[in-house]
Amino acid sequence: MDLIVITGPTASGKTAVGALLAQALSGEIVSADSMQVYQYMDIGTAKPTVGEMLGIPHHLISFVAPQKDYSVARYVEDASECIDGILARNKVPIIVGGTGLYIESLLSGRGFSLRGDEDLRRSLEVEYDIVGGKAMLERLRQFDPLSADRLHFNDKRRVVRAIEIFEITGKTISQHDLETKALPPRYNARKFALTATVRSDLYARVNARVDKMISDGLEYEVRFLLDMGVSALATSMQAIGYKEMVGFIRGEFDMIQALDKIKMESRRYAKRQLSWFRRYEDIKWITWESAPDVSRMVEVIIREAQ
Repeated sequence: MDLIVITGPTASGKTAVGALLAQALSGEIVSADSMQVYQYMDIGTAKPTVGEMLGIPHHLISFVAPQKDYSVARYVEDASECIDGILARNKVPIIVGGTGLYIESLLSGRGFSLRGDEDLRRSLEVEYDIVGGKAMLERLRQFDPLSADRLHFNDKRRVVRAIEIFEITGKTISQHDLETKALPPRYNARKFALTATVRSDLYARVNARVDKMISDGLEYEVRFLLDMGVSALATSMQAIGYKEMVGFIRGEFDMIQALDKIKMESRRYAKRQLSWFRRYEDIKWITWESAPDVSRMVEVIIREAQ
């Protein structure tokens, strides 16, 4: 076993379990949360506090400026570097987070060669805006008909990305996908997913977490980001809680409506996370009644990971 993965839906107890497990196993945490990477976005992303970290090193949290994009390919590179360093220190890497694509890509090694070229991407985006999505999709079809058939011409990001990868590597993104799926896993991992036995208990915790975010000052965190020049269209600001709070600040709806929207989207996200992780037969599910029993779950993981 190279590492342990602690995942599951939002509000399922991952942060507390991960830190206590790392304490017990002399481990370090590598975050697998696509929004906790951003600086100044603490409340809405439910980043672990200093107290919650229990003195354990936590990697890949608050290291990307909120104006910047961050991709799964970059995550695989950054997380792999962290894991290799932890293993070199004879510590146990513990991956903690709910971004399924990050975890899947990290364990498989997918995305290592697909970092891309930012200047080329911007040039292609400008070209897309000038000639239109249909023309760009037809350009893609000339060398990658598989991708062209599954993409819509209005999906600017993915159309541009597919062309970019071909321009850089000479291989289609479809070919890259096939090659990476054929590779053996980069890491051996024991995977554990946490959730409530009864779905309504999980949703109650999700709702309570959103209430706490509001009382902790989510509105002022979003105002600070906007004041520092972060665009409401930035990738970071598409996180649940942030885009709804932008709507409130702009007067599109009142605070009660914003709160309801955040809770609804958070519950929907939890449901999508459950669906994602239930696809895998090698995940050990650990459920809790009413509220996470952190100590018990850590005991189960230690026993199962031996």
